[in-house]
Amino acid sequence: MTTAPDTIRLTTAQAVIRWLSNQFIEIDGEELRLCGGGFGIFGHGNVTCLGEALYNVQDELPLYRGQNEQSMGFAAAGYSKQWLRQRFMFCTASAGPGTSNLLTSAALAHANRLPMLLLCGDTFLTRLPDPVLQQMENFGDPTFGVNDAFKPVVRYWDRITHPAQVIQSLPAAIAIMLDPADCGPAFLGLPQDVQGWTYDYPTVFFEKKIHRIRRMRPDTNEIADAAALLKSAKRPMIIAGGGVQYSRAAADLTAFAERHQIPVVETIAGRANMLATHPLNIGPIGVTGSNSANEIAEQTDVIVAVGTRLQDFTTGSWTAFAQDARFISINAARHDAAKHMSLPVVGDAKLALEDLARAVDGYETPKAWTGLAQERRTAWDVYVAENVEVGNRPASYAQAIGVVNALCDPRDRVVAAAGGLPAEVTANWRTLSESTVDVEFGFSCMGYEIAGAWGARIAQMEREADKNTIVFVGDGSYMLMNSDIYSSVLSQKKLIICVLDNGGFAVINKLQNNTGNESFNNLISDSPTIPEPFGVDFEAHAASQGAIAETVLNPTELGEAFERAKSSSKTHVIVMKVDPYEGWTTEGHTWWEVGTPHITTSDRVREAHVDWESSRSKQRKGV
Repeated sequence: MTTAPDTIRLTTAQAVIRWLSNQFIEIDGEELRLCGGGFGIFGHGNVTCLGEALYNVQDELPLYRGQNEQSMGFAAAGYSKQWLRQRFMFCTASAGPGTSNLLTSAALAHANRLPMLLLCGDTFLTRLPDPVLQQMENFGDPTFGVNDAFKPVVRYWDRITHPAQVIQSLPAAIAIMLDPADCGPAFLGLPQDVQGWTYDYPTVFFEKKIHRIRRMRPDTNEIADAAALLKSAKRPMIIAGGGVQYSRAAADLTAFAERHQIPVVETIAGRANMLATHPLNIGPIGVTGSNSANEIAEQTDVIVAVGTRLQDFTTGSWTAFAQDARFISINAARHDAAKHMSLPVVGDAKLALEDLARAVDGYETPKAWTGLAQERRTAWDVYVAENVEVGNRPASYAQAIGVVNALCDPRDRVVAAAGGLPAEVTANWRTLSESTVDVEFGFSCMGYEIAGAWGARIAQMEREADKNTIVFVGDGSYMLMNSDIYSSVLSQKKLIICVLDNGGFAVINKLQNNTGNESFNNLISDSPTIPEPFGVDFEAHAASQGAIAETVLNPTELGEAFERAKSSSKTHVIVMKVDPYEGWTTEGHTWWEVGTPHITTSDRVREAHVDWESSRSKQRKGV
């Protein structure tokens, strides 16, 4: 007769939290709790049972009180990015609008391939009290509700309908979140009654488990094919994406480039793969790129794309490269490796670069090509230096970026998102240290800046408490989501926030004007439904949330304020007006496909359409 395994009776919610608190990960020889804690706003759908379970593990899984569920998700994404996807946070919301508020942040995590666990309330499984508060009824399918809306924007979805299911569901969710190929958010719907139901769980389920992120070695035949193509290259180039950092392969990428003298360009997500001063760093590529990177991209014959999904801002909507240029795509995800008829190398970036280096041993890029790329980078550096220079011209994003860049610590983290600042940071920020730039452009999500930085700061303080997290945010994004200024003050997670006020949505106004349209409904001054435009007192607003706040009149004063912010122990907000029309970075852009009217009564719009379409002939047709 066999003896039944030891069991412990727990509620579903208690089991979820106890299991999470016993998951660890090995990072650089150190064991750390895999889940760094969570962000939560309680409602009737999660406070009574999940809240009870979380109360008892406050030291192991700290719960940060959110102000808005969407910003909680952004904070969890910022935390994961700072930890290079090796650790994650959970978000918990109630059973209705609180949960649906997380949809945008789940989509951001999905687009950026970031781990995040969503623990959200759900309607009662028994349906005895139906319809309940905040229930979204579906008349033809009573099992279908708000939580089902998450299915397109998460990598793993489950609704727990019996306590025993967590024994299978939790490990499956973690496996997805730690998988380099399938990494993304996981969603668990927790019906309110099921959260409190009990089950006799095997105690072995809650034993400490140490996770390690898998490194998948690429197929030898794929390496051989890639090596044969690269050896034939006369003008090779490497595109370094965000996956390089997630693989912890930045040093390997640099070594590979040095060994074969191949010029390297960076995507937006791949900014800070290489230092700005490295002689093989030719600059950022694409719509928000640099002349240097885009000029060599037009001439290259073989591109080694490492850890990038090759989105349109990287490829200039596929006009940035010669029609006959060939791609080798190294990616842990088969979906990304096979795009645009690339020669795929499916596997871990670090291992793939090691294998490819051995396979092309002895190959070296022609010196004339490498020298040309370096000449272009030198010219781009001259342009950036002039672009960020403070002088007798209107204050600009670029000047603000240059001032902060010159005064920050090399290990400080800079965060920006959406609007005009991603382009300006990507083009003008000079990387001082690896993995220190977070420009959220995977989903281009306004509102990520302050919330994402709060999450990044929580993570940063777990390892580099003496460094700063610096936020660049426009007035439009600030107005969309700013309440985590208050969160950062409450939790004593200091941020330095530069609010650059250009009077509305100036970058979209610029696109509007560039396509021949009149300014309309983007700048506050050009909104016909605003009879008496006025500006927000951002200093007073930030101060009301507990931050130290000040307004400066020019970039020189910004530098002085930034020095004060560095020495402060509290979140510090610096406000400066910038010109909505002057001072944009005008160089370094490739073509970008946007829809323009094919017929119009406006001569300017018609001319802009013809001009825009004139570059379409350069677009690669799927190859």
